[in-house]
Amino acid sequence: MKKRTSFDVITAYLPERIRRIMRYVKSEELSSISEIRLRSERPVSFVYPTECRFLTSDGQLTLNYNNDNCISASYQEIFATVESLCKYSVHSCARELSEGYFTIESGVRVGVAGYVSSEGIIREVSGLNFRVAREVKGCSEKIFNTCGSNSSVLICGEVNSGKTTMLRDFCRLNGNVCKTVLVDERNEVSATVHGIPENEVGCMTDVLVGYKRSEGITSALRTLSPDIIICDEISTQADVSAILSAHGSGVRLCATMHAGSYADLMRREVGRELVASGVFTHAVFLYGSERPSAVRGIRSLRNAS
Repeated sequence: MKKRTSFDVITAYLPERIRRIMRYVKSEELSSISEIRLRSERPVSFVYPTECRFLTSDGQLTLNYNNDNCISASYQEIFATVESLCKYSVHSCARELSEGYFTIESGVRVGVAGYVSSEGIIREVSGLNFRVAREVKGCSEKIFNTCGSNSSVLICGEVNSGKTTMLRDFCRLNGNVCKTVLVDERNEVSATVHGIPENEVGCMTDVLVGYKRSEGITSALRTLSPDIIICDEISTQADVSAILSAHGSGVRLCATMHAGSYADLMRREVGRELVASGVFTHAVFLYGSERPSAVRGIRSLRNAS
């Protein structure tokens, strides 16, 4: 069975009027798209690495948001899309609406904007950001070949730099040669459905979906005897503690972190602690949104402290 593209997954959740118009967008205009954004009573937009274009009623994309032919999503259409994301049971999605995002098929992440109630749940949703997920096989080969088989790697980049895409491919390469555990808290990396990863993450990779990163790392150590543990977006002290514990057990690690440069990495408390601890042997820095999933540099962290 042919795997659906992220674009197909996204459009399946949209109201029929918008979905019908999107079918006319040319395929070559979808190859580098990074986001599709719906904002209440404002033009539907397609986000690219260097620009934003707006959808017109005939399926064209324009740079001019004031174009009379641009289509806007109504508040009712935004709400209908949220209902679709919730499988028509909004009350059962309190967690997603409190955390501000959904993860749907193919690892597509949907950010939610709106009014936050006193209970911390987003209500009166005013905007949705569908982040396009894609596999780029081979993008991590430079890291895999340069750092070596005994390395622990920290992949760093800014928003939309392709960190998750790079991590996914690095997981695939490791998972084909050694026992790998992927802690996939948001299910963005593996896109696992009914226990089967839709994305290729390696034939020897065990996937833990829905665990908090720190809990998943601890569970992997206790039960799955991994050679390497891979996780996305470490950011908390709990993540750091779990990583230090795994390192002490002799397990290699690969993780991502928001940092555009070594200086950015060292400005973050968790970054400084991880560098000083010697957990990671290499830090990889990506170019950014203008060149997603492209390696700008690899820095050895041995004796960095």
